[in-house]
Amino acid sequence: MLITLPMIFAARKLDGEDPNVVYWLRVAYFSIQAVVVMVVAYVYIVSSTAIKGYENRLIYVPQAAQPFGNTDGKKKYTETTFGKHVSSQVLSLLGSTLFGVVLTSGLHFYRGMIVGLAMQSVMGPLNLTDNALIKALVLRGKRKEGSWKPEDKIFEEKTADELTSEDEIIDGSGNAVVLKKKNFEDILLDIWDNGADKEVAPVDITPLMDEINKSNCNFKSKEKGWTPLMVLSGLGVDGCNGCISAIRRVIDMGGNPAIKDSDGWNAMHWAAFHNSVEAAKLLNDNCGSLWLETDIEGKKPVELAKTEGNDDVAKFLQELEPSDDDKKSNDEGLRKRK
Repeated sequence: MLITLPMIFAARKLDGEDPNVVYWLRVAYFSIQAVVVMVVAYVYIVSSTAIKGYENRLIYVPQAAQPFGNTDGKKKYTETTFGKHVSSQVLSLLGSTLFGVVLTSGLHFYRGMIVGLAMQSVMGPLNLTDNALIKALVLRGKRKEGSWKPEDKIFEEKTADELTSEDEIIDGSGNAVVLKKKNFEDILLDIWDNGADKEVAPVDITPLMDEINKSNCNFKSKEKGWTPLMVLSGLGVDGCNGCISAIRRVIDMGGNPAIKDSDGWNAMHWAAFHNSVEAAKLLNDNCGSLWLETDIEGKKPVELAKTEGNDDVAKFLQELEPSDDDKKSNDEGLRKRK
């Protein structure tokens, strides 16, 4: 209001009958709006890249303040994913910007109004710099892949763990929603399902890493006996952000990569089958005999890698095999000792 009211009074003093005044108002307005539209279009293009890897992170976004709402004193939040909310905000910004240009231009050319041109020449850039998307992507420079995270709290959003008794979750119709906290197995399997989906990957593994500790680092799922190390090794660097450091962290807290699932696969089998050479190297550094283990069909990790055409992992695992000269030397040594 401190800016708007003085602008209105100043704009009304402009002489709308003077061709020079009208001409320069048009130049100022359309030049500024051209820049505004280009900035918004740029934000529209880079937004999906900036949040890559965090699209499916659940967030709770505060509802816009209502003049006569929230009589119970609780703050209302809507559950959504980070990707969906950013997308909706980008589309809303783009739509409102284009609509404003069309409306102001129409009122000027068909009704002769010049106040709108003067107002929007000043207010357009001010409103733009106050927008959460512009602040994040332009002013704060979060344009690189995965550089914009939910933890930045651009929308004042919360995670499930940050919600308090003073917060209330509502659906699109305004009805209260009761949250059910997922157990560790659900979190583990959700991470795998999302990471294995190539349209979704890389998946955010933060929910899993927030829950994992010494007591559950060797947890096995009920149906197939999957462990956190298996899932992380299967995802690898392509399936999630920070998977390799997460594997190292789980091993440090006592995670055992030699545990086998219902198919007889250990973590190395998972890395081999899903072509994660970085995970295979890390697992070998911490448990060097994994590549020797066989599954229920008698297959070693290297055989799975070859079957799937995972050449990088297969090459690494083959290099662990002793050469013919080494085998011959070992045989000769054994005969000498007999």
